[in-house]
Amino acid sequence: MYQKILITTDGSAVSQHTACAGVQFARQMGAEVLALFVAPEYQYPVYVEIIPPSYPSEEDYLGQMRRMGEEYMGKIMRSAEQAGLKHACMTAFSDAPALKIVDVAEQQHCDLIFMGSHGRSGWGQLLLGSVTNKVLSQTSKPVLVHRLIREPGT
Repeated sequence: MYQKILITTDGSAVSQHTACAGVQFARQMGAEVLALFVAPEYQYPVYVEIIPPSYPSEEDYLGQMRRMGEEYMGKIMRSAEQAGLKHACMTAFSDAPALKIVDVAEQQHCDLIFMGSHGRSGWGQLLLGSVTNKVLSQTSKPVLVHRLIREPGT
C-alpha cells in the first residue's frame, strides 16, 4: 500500500517514541523509511554592527544542526536497519517546519507522512500551535498521526 514513509522527529522523547512506532508501521507495510529533522534557519544577530566572537558562524551553526539531526535520527535509522527496511535520513532548514515537511514529502515522493501529536487540546493547542495540524492542512498526502496517551517515562 505505502512504498515510502516520511517519519519526522524534533528530537524530543515524544517524537522519538512516535518515530519508533513509525518504523514498526513501515515494517508492517514493507515500506522504505525517510527520517526528517527540520532545524530552524540560521539567524543573524539583529541590531548589531559587529558579530560577537562567541556568536556561531553560519557554517558552524549548519554543521551543528546537521550533527544534532543525525543524532536524533540515529535511533530511527538503527530501528529501520534492524527491521530490514531501506532507509535514509535528511536534515532540512526552515523557520516554517510544517511547510518544509510537506515540501520534502513531495520532493522525495513519499506516500505517507507519519508524525506525532502531543495530544494537547483546548487552550494549549490554540496557544502553542501545532506542526501536525499545519501539515494536515497543507498537504494532500495521507498523514498518519500517532498520538501518545501519556508522556514517555510515566
